[in-house]
Amino acid sequence: MGVPAFFRWLSRKYPSIIVNCVEEKPKECNGVKIPVDASKPNPNDVEFDNLYLDMNGIIHPCTHPEDKPAPKNEDEMMVAIFEYIDRLFSIVRPRRLLYMAIDGVAPRAKMNQQRSRRFRASKEGMEAAIEKQRVREEILAKGGYLPPEEIKERFDSNCITPGTEFMDNLAKCLRYYIADRLNNDPGWKNLTVILSDASAPGEGEHKIMDYIRRQRAQPNHDPNTHHCLCGADADLIMLGLATHEPNFTIIREEFKPNKPKPCGLCNQFGHDVKDCEGLPREKKGKHDELADSLPCGEGEFIFLRLSVLREYLERELTMASLPFTFDVERSIDDWVFMCFFVGNDFLPHLPSLEIREGAIDRLVNIYKNVVHKTGDSFRRRQKEKRKRMKRDQPSFSPGGILTPHALGSRSSPGSQVASNPRQAAYEMRMQNNLSPSVSPNASFTSDGSPSPRGGIKRKVEDSDSEPEPEDNVRLWEAGWKQRYYKKKFDVDAADEKFRRKVVQSYVEGLCWVLRYYYQGCASWKWYYPFHYAPFASDFEGIADMPSDFEKGTKPFKPLEQLMGVFPAASGNFLPPSWRKLMSDPDSSIIDFYPEDFAIDLNGKKYAWQGVALLPFVDERRLRAALEEVYPDLTPEETRRNSLGGDVLFVGKHHPLHDFILELYKTGSTESVNVPPELCHGIQGKFSLDEEAVLPDQIVCSPIPMLKDLTHNAAISINFKDPQFAEDYIFKAVMLPGARKPTPVLKPSDWEKSSNGRQWKPQLGFNRDRRPVHLDPAAFRALGHVMPRGSSGTGVYSNAAPPPATFQGNMYRPLLRGQAQIPKLMSNMRPQDSWRGPPPLFQQQRFDRGVGAEPLLPWNRMLQTQNAAFQPNQYQMLAGPGGYPPRRDDRGGRQGYPREGRKYPLPPPSGRYSWN
Repeated sequence: MGVPAFFRWLSRKYPSIIVNCVEEKPKECNGVKIPVDASKPNPNDVEFDNLYLDMNGIIHPCTHPEDKPAPKNEDEMMVAIFEYIDRLFSIVRPRRLLYMAIDGVAPRAKMNQQRSRRFRASKEGMEAAIEKQRVREEILAKGGYLPPEEIKERFDSNCITPGTEFMDNLAKCLRYYIADRLNNDPGWKNLTVILSDASAPGEGEHKIMDYIRRQRAQPNHDPNTHHCLCGADADLIMLGLATHEPNFTIIREEFKPNKPKPCGLCNQFGHDVKDCEGLPREKKGKHDELADSLPCGEGEFIFLRLSVLREYLERELTMASLPFTFDVERSIDDWVFMCFFVGNDFLPHLPSLEIREGAIDRLVNIYKNVVHKTGDSFRRRQKEKRKRMKRDQPSFSPGGILTPHALGSRSSPGSQVASNPRQAAYEMRMQNNLSPSVSPNASFTSDGSPSPRGGIKRKVEDSDSEPEPEDNVRLWEAGWKQRYYKKKFDVDAADEKFRRKVVQSYVEGLCWVLRYYYQGCASWKWYYPFHYAPFASDFEGIADMPSDFEKGTKPFKPLEQLMGVFPAASGNFLPPSWRKLMSDPDSSIIDFYPEDFAIDLNGKKYAWQGVALLPFVDERRLRAALEEVYPDLTPEETRRNSLGGDVLFVGKHHPLHDFILELYKTGSTESVNVPPELCHGIQGKFSLDEEAVLPDQIVCSPIPMLKDLTHNAAISINFKDPQFAEDYIFKAVMLPGARKPTPVLKPSDWEKSSNGRQWKPQLGFNRDRRPVHLDPAAFRALGHVMPRGSSGTGVYSNAAPPPATFQGNMYRPLLRGQAQIPKLMSNMRPQDSWRGPPPLFQQQRFDRGVGAEPLLPWNRMLQTQNAAFQPNQYQMLAGPGGYPPRRDDRGGRQGYPREGRKYPLPPPSGRYSWN
């Protein structure tokens, strides 16, 4: 489903699920930036146990941001990723586990979407480059001004795919980053860190969900674990609900549409490339002192509380007088399933369902009506449905201005002509969604709620200011089914055999997606073999359709997936002989890589919303072609083409540290069970890692600007989740002992039970949180700094502070000539400032309801640890920049400039400079 559309609908319909994040900013003392101490209590009045990072949602905005200048090279990209994780960590402050998951090889059902995205990105990139060059030549011919064109290799975001050298280097950088933080950051002191890089198969978010499912099935799992998942994809909400964990929160950047983007020609804001006129840059500030400042600061983060969404859904889905006992957990599962019909990463949405037209509300109303009628009227409804489906006409009869007329009857008296057929069809579909309490003549807003008489006022995103694409299906006119199948499938609607094949594939897809969300990947090789979905009215006799999947299927290898999802323009990420298969006219699979392809807008306005009509890859033909070029792989390419697993890291203060170190000393070759009492109940298997991070061994920095870790005390080991039989069913229930969070929404009987008290809405995680208040001493301090008698500068003045004092924006304006220093590089922290209170999970928990929480074995053991956190000594390095140059022995990498690092080295860093 479309992420902006779904999130917009969700936030409007269920507003209380969103909580603004309270974020502490690093402080500066004598020119030294002191990072946030994440070991202190969370300022959001909540303590999270586990933080899960869907890393692809971090990698993309850090490597090719849309609203600020892109990093100059790969090293700066890695530093930007480190900074992003640091910022998230300081907000969430997990106390038990940090799980970092990068997308590995995906199931075949997902690969089709990846193929569409990458082909589309390649095509749009080439078209944008051509358009940019054309506009540049026109502006220069007219005497306009443009800055010199930068000669650099364009970063191809397609390299963010398993199997590329970029992803392999990212895994090395994250290992270094984790080891550094475990050694030197007090917030990481007793943290367990799991890294699932791109070599481990599976999508990042589904690897996270698989981990949660398998840990929930263990006897040592804490049913009141508070999970926090970082990611912007809409399906994370569905996946979080599917866990049935009572405490599940999602953190994401606040969605702000229409963010300003710099022009690709003049680097100024306010216009696109096509509208560039080549005007000189306007002076920023009286003396152009703000020339290097960014027009917008860092994006703000928000929390999405799924526990509150569960409250909303329980109210909306609860039904009385049912022929069976109502179960809110099953109703939430039904809601998740219904959302599949409006689109997901594996299936196209049904033709008549659009989120912005209230599709989910329509489905919920239909669902509640159907459930209420599942008693004695079931046979009657089935009989009526069979009669209706036998008639060769739509399942609904349009009326009013859309009433079908015989040829030539439009001019007859009383006939009406639709001036806006799409709008009229939309209103008609909305009327079919009416509840008994809504007038049949009412219109609806974009979120499905009734609007006042007079029609629908379109939002900005639904504006008619741009021309509507041609709609040659016209679902509002008779013959819609015939036209749809002819235009989309090139078959006749009367072809019952073909229609049943499409329906069967779609039903299989619904079963596959449901299994994928709740149990794991049912088949690595299944996929939906059509670009479009059938109509809901075609779902006839589906109870007899098989829904089993082939067992024992295996995922593609990384380089095989690259061949399946990459266009020929991204072939430079593949070995030469493999690359040739994508471009040689005599290649046996050349038809998989068209140079151009059609995009069906399918009723949308923009090309990125349309359907890319690409041929599907035939797995048997692809494997047969690759058999001939497999011998050409180098040992390094063979290593990158292999499948890996997860790696677990702990610091020297973690209870598991000595246990893992002993395994390496004994050289055990067998897998060993993880002792849950030493690891917050986590269970699984340990096996030795050939490339392990080990104590007292140097951890080499893969980034030349950062120093090696010469005093390492962290340790890593291979980790494997608990294994189950292939037909094992993970229970989608709330576990025994789980306590639901305190309700947030206003009780339905508040007026009767409140005794006249006014309802106080909860604005954060803690209902009893006290508002910010300044005591008399604070007011005296403010009066001393800001005299009350001065004009416009008093305590209550509305005058804005100077730009340099604005603490909410970490991108502070720099004076002209002042060098831009990366934030991560300037984080020097004195040794004493690292010392703080022990992580809060060693103390009494305040977010688990009233009364003391019974201590689990691992909590009792951790409470006895009182050792002070002793970081490494930090010493400044002499010489210009503080960093002696290091030889780059990795050679040039693909997808970024190869001519070397042409940027100045930063000044000495307190976080990364030590001996």
